[in-house]
Amino acid sequence: MKFDTAYSLSLDDKLSIYDVRDLNFDETADFDSDTDNFLCPNDVCRATFDTGNTLSTFNAKNVNYRRTPHFKNKTATRHIEGCRYASAHRNAAGESDDDREEHFPSEFVLTRRQYERKNPLTGTENVVLQEPTKAPSNRVVTSHGKNDTPPDKTSVFAHPVECYVSNIDDKDRLKSMPLKIGEHTATYWTFFKKIEYLQDNTGLIYWGRIKAIKDYTSSFRIDFEKKVWLDKKPYAVNVYLSKKLIENYRKRTAFLEQIKAAAASERALYCFFYGVTPQLKQVPSKKTPEQTFAVFSANIENLDHLIIRQVPGVE
Repeated sequence: MKFDTAYSLSLDDKLSIYDVRDLNFDETADFDSDTDNFLCPNDVCRATFDTGNTLSTFNAKNVNYRRTPHFKNKTATRHIEGCRYASAHRNAAGESDDDREEHFPSEFVLTRRQYERKNPLTGTENVVLQEPTKAPSNRVVTSHGKNDTPPDKTSVFAHPVECYVSNIDDKDRLKSMPLKIGEHTATYWTFFKKIEYLQDNTGLIYWGRIKAIKDYTSSFRIDFEKKVWLDKKPYAVNVYLSKKLIENYRKRTAFLEQIKAAAASERALYCFFYGVTPQLKQVPSKKTPEQTFAVFSANIENLDHLIIRQVPGVE
């Protein structure tokens, strides 16, 4: 069974698998998921067992991935009867376990979440657990309240992107799921805009297949395959990633590994970004600098809001 939220023993807080990935690659954070213990996010269930009753992670440390990241039960992981994170409960409820992201956060928060180490693990009465009590075998817990459900917000861009990509063949579902970014609220289907239609609206998540990635050693330019039509003329589209932006990025090592691999890859790769809208600009020609040509272009301002990845099903 897979799910995307778990309790981190080292941070004494519930994290999504996307929070874990973000922390793993953050060079300013003292965090390594391999040395942490992840426990059931259900408060009552977690307090019933000792801290050795752990979950495992999938795709928590791979820079590139195709299959949806998640937490999952180990063979020996135990849950109280009725816990929604137990495999038996999921099967009885008829919930699917295919390779899709099923938890759609309703808000993408633009301010990055701060993770602070808190007090030691506590039980339901806020008492430090020394010898956790064992739940009776006939105990049934069916609560799906605040303490038993994933958080409804995320500050990790990869989460809404994975929701869209892994459900891209389910148009009705994407049209029914709400998403708020800043002051703008729409559906997932509306928020994700193909790059060739960027003139439809500003402030959206733009995405498209990459034609080429120009490596200028310390900076990069991502060229998109599709063009934008304006006044019956096609214009190329690109985004630029500056040297300063990359050098100051907290996940610089992982980002450089990803973009350099993408630049050399022959696979179909796609770029998703938020925060800027490419505008028509006059750019000097490299061969003849005195001449210019028109292109839709933008300078990326926040690398946390840019992703390069495969999109299975579109390729």
